[in-house]
Amino acid sequence: MKAFDSARFVLPLPDGHRFPMAKYAMLRRRLEQEIPLLSLLEAPSASDGELALAHAPQYIQLICLGLNSDAMMREIGFPWSPDMVERSRRSVGATVAAARCALSEGVSANLAGGTHHAYADRGSGFCVFNDAAVAARLMQAEWSRAHRGTAPLRVAIIDLDVHQGNGTASILQTDANTFTLSVHAEHNFPFRKERSDLDVPLPDGCLDPVYLEAVEEALVELERRFSPSLVLYLAGADPYEHDRLGRLKLSKAGLKQRDEMVLSWCGQRRIPLAMAMAGGYGHNIEDTVDIQVQTFEVAYRHWQLWQQSKEMQQLQKSQKLQDQHAASSQDQHTQRHS
Repeated sequence: MKAFDSARFVLPLPDGHRFPMAKYAMLRRRLEQEIPLLSLLEAPSASDGELALAHAPQYIQLICLGLNSDAMMREIGFPWSPDMVERSRRSVGATVAAARCALSEGVSANLAGGTHHAYADRGSGFCVFNDAAVAARLMQAEWSRAHRGTAPLRVAIIDLDVHQGNGTASILQTDANTFTLSVHAEHNFPFRKERSDLDVPLPDGCLDPVYLEAVEEALVELERRFSPSLVLYLAGADPYEHDRLGRLKLSKAGLKQRDEMVLSWCGQRRIPLAMAMAGGYGHNIEDTVDIQVQTFEVAYRHWQLWQQSKEMQQLQKSQKLQDQHAASSQDQHTQRHS
């Protein structure tokens, strides 16, 4: 299974900043130790043209040239620097690469990403560019070029971060070939929500059983209303009970069940899935990384199942061709001797 990493491109933050930048390098180290067969690749950098599939060119220029206002950067929550720009490009590029890979191999991942608060014309909530929206649009464009005359690529974004995916919902709201699903804490940031195709707001203090039932029902409704060709899964660790910025009360075991539910749903329907880690702000950063590692463990197992199924299909196809050839040879032999 391929996973794309931008941990080498560190966003410099002042001492005491509340964003846990260290979690990305910690996650990579844990994955190297615990899933050694996982293929960790450096994330490519998203180009201006790719970013413009989801963002206003003027906004891209302001951010990339450092011409942004202080108010714009306060809303994002990061100080501007060239490293911030490159990190943000790589975060988008990783989800793009994971989506491409998923379409051919079934399951792939971004070790970061999930920057769902970024709008077309502004960033917000630690999100500069919206990786899911860019990846969805770019995969649709590449699919149309490669499969002219066929149905468009239909992309579902299953956003299970504790915060509503407001930026993604806003960017994709008029695209009939995308479906935005957000299961989130009702009273958490962003306090002004956008309308997703399916929003599932949950009360403060929500525990595993209610949350998992809500996710299960949301997947049923998604399938009733939309038939995706690709799923982008935002596997936020922040619904965890000890997260600093969450308001839900899920256990680590509950979050693993959630991941299993989503990966199984896609696997049973042979829908390629690319995932991003999205939010995670545990009081103990190790808890956030624990949750992300178990998400990768679930994803890696489902990638293996996908490959096994693919091999079985190839064997069945090969056997069918051999049987057809044998039957044709037998017919020819019979005709020569009749």
